[in-house]
Amino acid sequence: MRARDGGAGASAWARYRLLSGEYRHERIVLRLLLTVAAGTVVAGFIEVPAGVAVGAILFCAHTIYVRNRPGPVTSWRLGAQAERRTGRRLATLERGAYRVLHDRALPDAPATNLDHLVVGITGVYAVGSRRWSPGVRLWADHRRVWAGGSSLASLHAATARAARTVSEALGVEVVAVVAVHGARLPRAGLRFGEVEYQRVRALAGFIRDHPVVFTSAQVETITAAAEELLPPMQEPYRFGETGR
Repeated sequence: MRARDGGAGASAWARYRLLSGEYRHERIVLRLLLTVAAGTVVAGFIEVPAGVAVGAILFCAHTIYVRNRPGPVTSWRLGAQAERRTGRRLATLERGAYRVLHDRALPDAPATNLDHLVVGITGVYAVGSRRWSPGVRLWADHRRVWAGGSSLASLHAATARAARTVSEALGVEVVAVVAVHGARLPRAGLRFGEVEYQRVRALAGFIRDHPVVFTSAQVETITAAAEELLPPMQEPYRFGETGR
């Protein structure tokens, strides 16, 4: 499978870099001031080596905190990493039988992206990557899908809408899939309405297990049309609203 776009998670990573660059110098100055102040105080009361050690520990702790504190910067970084992991899983699909496009703009919605599009002998799949905290359970009642106690109505609707948009553009049936990172799912995944929820490590097998519906020549034809109608994202936006 040849990559013809910016790669999985490209626009999400660009957005992360943009946000993380804001106030970078201020954060560095604050970190250095805290480090020097704490080290000086400890050195004055105990000894210089202890002050250096405390300063180094504080510097590392502040760096880790800023990198992982809840907020949009962390959300975009984790989302981009999830898309990259999904991309690596999809790369295991057989060359020649499947083609994968990443980070594509949807027709008539240039600010909305589709994380991954798989075109293969078993069909066409519009895949969105989503990450939840480890241990969160995805489940469904008769009305909607849930992640723990949080409704996934917006994500579900956006995923189904993206698949319908791609289907209309390409003139073929498209399966809507959410590649699930972190959350718990039944072994066979979870289907609700038009959308399939699959653990990312099971995604390639899920795609392979569908019946063959296209020839390799048709795969190439559909992929060529998709590359023309779904251009790579030019701006760092994300597809969907929940679960990054």
